[in-house]
Amino acid sequence: MKSNALNFSGGPGALPETVLEQTRQAVLTLPETGISVLGMSHRSDWFRSILNEAELNLRHLLGISDDYAVTFLQGGSSLQFAMIPMNFAGNDLSPPEYVTSGYWSGRATLEAAKVTTRKIAWDGKATGYRQLPDLHALDISRSAAYLHYVSNETVEGLQFPVDDEPMSVPLIADMSSDFLSKPFRPDLFSMIYAHAQKNLGPAGVTVAVIKRALLERIPDALPAILDFRTHITHGSNYNTPPVFAIYVLTLITRWLRFDVGGLQAMQSVNERKARRLYETLDAMEDAISIHADRRWRSQMNVAFTFGDSRLDNAFILAARERGIVGLEGHRSIGGLRASLYNAVTEPAVDMLSNALKEFGVQRV
Repeated sequence: MKSNALNFSGGPGALPETVLEQTRQAVLTLPETGISVLGMSHRSDWFRSILNEAELNLRHLLGISDDYAVTFLQGGSSLQFAMIPMNFAGNDLSPPEYVTSGYWSGRATLEAAKVTTRKIAWDGKATGYRQLPDLHALDISRSAAYLHYVSNETVEGLQFPVDDEPMSVPLIADMSSDFLSKPFRPDLFSMIYAHAQKNLGPAGVTVAVIKRALLERIPDALPAILDFRTHITHGSNYNTPPVFAIYVLTLITRWLRFDVGGLQAMQSVNERKARRLYETLDAMEDAISIHADRRWRSQMNVAFTFGDSRLDNAFILAARERGIVGLEGHRSIGGLRASLYNAVTEPAVDMLSNALKEFGVQRV
């Protein structure tokens, strides 16, 4: 099995083999232009068609209505942590509220405080970020500018379930690590954003899906590049965009639409992968502990440990000998982490599961 297929990194993650092959060709020469994708002008008709197709594919996969704008940005989620309160906090509204459920939502909460007054609606620090709240049970002010949360905590391996009930306040979600891994209802949100390097391709591009009605509250004094309206008005081409990253994102959305068969099919695959790995880890519960409480386990990121850094490191080395890479846990909690993004195949998960079993028998 090719090493790319055995990449369990939290990001950059594995890419589908067919996308890698098309990308390899495009770096040399795009068949439709005769020029390398790395040298294509962002003002060309070709790139405009790529932007249009990327948006069309996203709208088709998720069922995004015309009530929402779709735009492609730079700066990752880290820039969004500041841009969102700059654009949407609103002077005549109650402070935005934030769910702090792990490392990345904690970063969002801290950044928002630099821009505006904000309230922490829930914080999981007391339990070591092993659980998640029921969003509908939180005591949120009905006049809050918005409620922000991270749908999947990449570091701790926590994931909110798919919801079918609207919130009483505008809902904004960072979906960077589970976007396009399963269907959900975009109409329940006022904004969704997701950077690449998980399920969307290489780093460099961030997708933002924004309810057009929300744009009306943006203050006019913002610098143009920090104003969402600028990017929407200019069709994601206000300043030189990441052409290569958007091209690969387009290939990914083609793959999901036409090869995988849509997000329902992708969800089925992801459920099988997660079930296989968690069953293996649960069977080794005397030797391994999983960070997240069972109810909140993520299908995308599985954080676990042998409870001894020496054993964790020994398994990383043993796995690497089999071509399995990217299992190092995040620096904030250590241990191990297996990320099961869309392009990670079921045979790859089988190989990881078998490696864990054999290591457990030999070392524990």
